[in-house]
Amino acid sequence: MINSKAFFLGLKSLRGARSPAIPLAACFIALGALLKDAGFNIQQSAASSFFTYALPGQLVMAESLLLGASIINIFLAVWLVNFRLYPMTVSLFPLLEHNSQPKWKYYLSCHFLAVTSWLIAKENYKEIDKKNRIDFWIGIGTGTWSTAIMMTIIGYLAADFLNKEMLIGLAIVNPIYFFCMMISAMKDLSVAISVIVGTTLGPVIYLFTEEWSLLFAGLIAGTVAFFVGEKNG
Repeated sequence: MINSKAFFLGLKSLRGARSPAIPLAACFIALGALLKDAGFNIQQSAASSFFTYALPGQLVMAESLLLGASIINIFLAVWLVNFRLYPMTVSLFPLLEHNSQPKWKYYLSCHFLAVTSWLIAKENYKEIDKKNRIDFWIGIGTGTWSTAIMMTIIGYLAADFLNKEMLIGLAIVNPIYFFCMMISAMKDLSVAISVIVGTTLGPVIYLFTEEWSLLFAGLIAGTVAFFVGEKNG
């Protein structure tokens, strides 16, 4: 059974000025509108958030379907895009693990993994008794996942009232939120180095290669931060 107190604590963590639900909602409103413009119906749009729940992966899936790609190719494309969630899984789930909890909770709640939910869980897990952390995480995940599904539907229905500039503005709210959250966590040396180096290198590398600038900046910044962090314990 799920501990209701821990579950609702996780759900309540989505309230307030630092709530990830606000930028998440903005992005999925934009996604819903984009899916409608791409020719998807409301059921398909809602199902994409229900089953995929990863905005970059959903965009790749939609584009691949429109291009007539096979199911295998779509699966591989979405899997590769969402592989970025693997390091988050490795860093988060050991903090939630407890021998008294059934394994199905961990397998089921992997679906809730996203940068928004990961940031909230990493910031608050120490305040929760270790036995109930997985239930806390399920509360966070249920809240963010439900928000994504509902906002996709709202975005789909509101698509006719949103112009291109409004969609772009909604789509960049979530990345700005991530960036602000990372800055607030810069008390940690590794995080500070990764944010500063990545932010500096991104525009520089972009001048030489637009397609690979984000990947190279992230790889170099993350590698430098890791080794500096290791060296300093």
